[in-house]
Amino acid sequence: MKRHFGDAHAFVADMTSAYAQLNVQGPRSRELLQRLTSADLSNQAFPYRAARELDLGFARVLCIRITYLGELGYELYIPTEQAVHVYDRIAEAGEQVGLVHAGLKALASLRMEKGYRDYGHDIDNTDTVLEAGLGFAVDLKKPGGFIGKEAVLAQKAAGPLKKRLVQVLVTDPEPLMFHAEIVRRNGVAKGYVRAASYGHTLGGAVGLAMIEDDQPITQAYLDDGTWEVEIADKRWPCRLSLRPMYDPEMAQIKA
Repeated sequence: MKRHFGDAHAFVADMTSAYAQLNVQGPRSRELLQRLTSADLSNQAFPYRAARELDLGFARVLCIRITYLGELGYELYIPTEQAVHVYDRIAEAGEQVGLVHAGLKALASLRMEKGYRDYGHDIDNTDTVLEAGLGFAVDLKKPGGFIGKEAVLAQKAAGPLKKRLVQVLVTDPEPLMFHAEIVRRNGVAKGYVRAASYGHTLGGAVGLAMIEDDQPITQAYLDDGTWEVEIADKRWPCRLSLRPMYDPEMAQIKA
């Protein structure tokens, strides 16, 4: 930040300890939160990716309609001193809508099914935004551009990508994947799994793998090959996809 501030008059403050964060996610998350706030949480009044402050119990929280699970959901940023109060209100109201507590392993499983990336795990600063499948997140027409724009434009101009992060699903429901498993196309190693978990909705181990070849990595390329992933020294059939295998149209998220 210091490198890019230039002569701007700016201040930076670490607010980490000032806020707690709670995730309320799932098909009935709107119904649950609407019981606790006077704000209108309807799809029209509070659409996907909206962010605003609202009352929740006796607290004022920043609510963002966003998900890292692939379901209708909300992230709540709560002043630390009011976090327990908000949690208690949510837990109490949740008894009426089937609230279940979920931890990081559940989060890992759900985000893998949706193909959500995790910087520092699945992707890092050696991957380009296009290779990571995140080209939609950069605006090449943004006034003034952005850091790295020239590199993105150069890669787009170079033609179809020959290295891409794709979703991998083991078609047999029995084995597990974790990370670093070799992925083969027609018997030849083409990449490795960067992160994985078990996909209970998809019915098998699912992960993200970086695939590289001397030809464009398209969905046709993925469909034409016979794919296997090595797990514990055994090869298992798998299928690969550029799009999320779970709810690719985002119907659940935007419900």
